[in-house]
Amino acid sequence: MGGSGSMMPTTPSHMGTMGTGKSTSKKTGMGSGSKKSGMGSGTGKKTGTGMMATKRTLTGAVENTQYGPMQVQVTLTGTKITEITVLQHTDEGTTSAQIDSTALPKLTAEALAAQSARIDAVSGASYTSSGYIQSLQSALDKA
Repeated sequence: MGGSGSMMPTTPSHMGTMGTGKSTSKKTGMGSGSKKSGMGSGTGKKTGTGMMATKRTLTGAVENTQYGPMQVQVTLTGTKITEITVLQHTDEGTTSAQIDSTALPKLTAEALAAQSARIDAVSGASYTSSGYIQSLQSALDKA
C-alpha cells in the first residue's frame, strides 16, 4: 500500500526522535520573493473584485527521509492554498504505510487551515512530517 511514486491526496509521517512541535524550517509561510519559473500555467477564476485569480500548481523538492522520499505538490488559487497532493511518500514497508495513512491527512488538513508550511509535526511521524513540511515549503517558495 502506498509505495514511492503513488499519489495520495494527503501528507507524510514517520516514527522518529523529533517528537511534536513547530517546524524548525528557516523558511516559513508562502514567502514574497521574486517570481520564478516552474509555476505552471493557470486558469482564471473571478474574485469578488472582478479580477481573475490564477490557479497554479507548484511541485516541491523531493526530501529524503530516513524512511524514504517525500514530495508534495501544491495548488494555489491566487495566493490561497486550495489543494495539496503527495507525489512521493515514505516507503519502508507496512509500518510506513500505516503511519502515512494516518499522518498525511493530518498534515494536509493542518497546512490547508494554516495556509502555510508553519504546521506542527504529527506525533509518531516525525520523519514524514519533516519531509512533508520541507517539500511543502520548497513548493511555496516558488510562488
